[in-house]
Amino acid sequence: MKLKQIVATVFISALTAFGVMFVYSNYVKNQSMVGGQDSNNLPANYKYAGLSDGNGAGEPLDFTKAAAASIPTVVHIKTKTNARQVTNNLPRNRQQNPFSDFFGDDILDQFFGGGGSGNIPEQRASGSGVIISEDGYIVTNNHVIAKADELDVTLSNKKTYKAKVIGSDPAYDIAVIKIEAAGLPYLVYGNSDNVQVGQWVLAIGYPLNLETTVTAGIVSAKARSLGLNKDRSGKSTGAVESFIQTDAAVNQGNSGGALINTEGKLIGINSAIASPTGYYSGYSYAIPVNIAKKVVDDIIKFGTVQRGYLGISYAAASDMSTAEKVRQNIPENAFGIYVTDVPKDGAAYAGGIKKGDIIKKINAVNVNSGAEMQEQISNYKPGDKITVTYQRNEKEITSNITLKNSVGTFDVVTNDNNTSSLLGAEFTTLDNKRAQDLGVDGGIVVKKIKEGIINDQTRMRDNFIILKVDGKAVKSVEQFDAAISNKSNVTISGFYPGYDALYEYPIILSSN
Repeated sequence: MKLKQIVATVFISALTAFGVMFVYSNYVKNQSMVGGQDSNNLPANYKYAGLSDGNGAGEPLDFTKAAAASIPTVVHIKTKTNARQVTNNLPRNRQQNPFSDFFGDDILDQFFGGGGSGNIPEQRASGSGVIISEDGYIVTNNHVIAKADELDVTLSNKKTYKAKVIGSDPAYDIAVIKIEAAGLPYLVYGNSDNVQVGQWVLAIGYPLNLETTVTAGIVSAKARSLGLNKDRSGKSTGAVESFIQTDAAVNQGNSGGALINTEGKLIGINSAIASPTGYYSGYSYAIPVNIAKKVVDDIIKFGTVQRGYLGISYAAASDMSTAEKVRQNIPENAFGIYVTDVPKDGAAYAGGIKKGDIIKKINAVNVNSGAEMQEQISNYKPGDKITVTYQRNEKEITSNITLKNSVGTFDVVTNDNNTSSLLGAEFTTLDNKRAQDLGVDGGIVVKKIKEGIINDQTRMRDNFIILKVDGKAVKSVEQFDAAISNKSNVTISGFYPGYDALYEYPIILSSN
């Protein structure tokens, strides 16, 4: 009987164990499955990210060291734009207007801006900047210092300095200014190419005229293009944008401040916010430091940005419609940059790229949008070689391409910030035949007025003929440059073809 009892006990125990395992396997274990996922078995992407233990915890997050290292390097920039007297009149004795018999010239002037003069009051604003060298070089946004007559820089220790502008480029929205100081703390450059979506970042600046402010967030996207930047001609087509998007709180006054990683290294220059109100509403945008440091180095070394051009017109394949892809024989799921045109004087043409090719990589880095491509190419200057991988007829080809400058050569671009170009207009010397026809000895034609001093301070129009500067005749662009060089105020005199009267435009060039 004992043997039978033992056998029965073992059988019952085994049966019970089997039953327990069956119930656990089919009922209890499935309770840990949420949406078809096994919470006890992490997928490969978590293991690859180093989260295989499942708790997601490394060292406790601590931003204090990064903040402490960075706060002394971020400065408060206060700008002052002097009051200006502007003259907006057009010549009164112009040709008879066919409508003046009915309405008179005055009412037409009210509608079309013909008359009057006035004052632009003094303006003050503020932003932030980042010290990048111990001898006082500071990087900030172009829009922080644009049009300012005076710049005051206050450090975190309350010391204040006068600053001068070394150079700027609106296409990148980057400017370099300098204060006369030594032994300053400065931020070390990080590598924005290594920035990952989801990583923690800190934004440091002087928002809303407050003292140094530090906010934290994560990188929520990369290579964002918002259409904010404009080049010197006022066009967005020549601008470079590839913003790092974060949810670190940024407000007015943060512009030009630092975006840093948890190691305290500079990874971006805070530049913009996405907001229907003008105040922070959830997203902020920073210029990647790899773009910023190239611009800064060029400005300091050459006085202007040495920008390399690939020389193509393009569209992102992912943005093209299905119908357009069918028409161009592009696969529906294609990614990359579809080449729509290749000018013969450009770098791409010399490197063998043709219309219809799809660019996949720049220097082995995938590019799926214009912003991503711009970000890669903006690291190089004319004469630099890059590798471009592109697809043609379902075959991938890699070519070495030497970038060119904007005029199609490999030369270093000289500083184009001469005095006349700073006025914001295109000038040409009046040719002799045209001068004879107009009854003058010579002059300068204002071909095209853009953004700048002339546009801001006067109502001068395209095709104005400049005859004199401060009462002295000028007959060439070179003479014009010399006449206004190193002057703070000038009066430009001239006329409009077809009108009888001479007209004067007083202009303030500088507060110095």
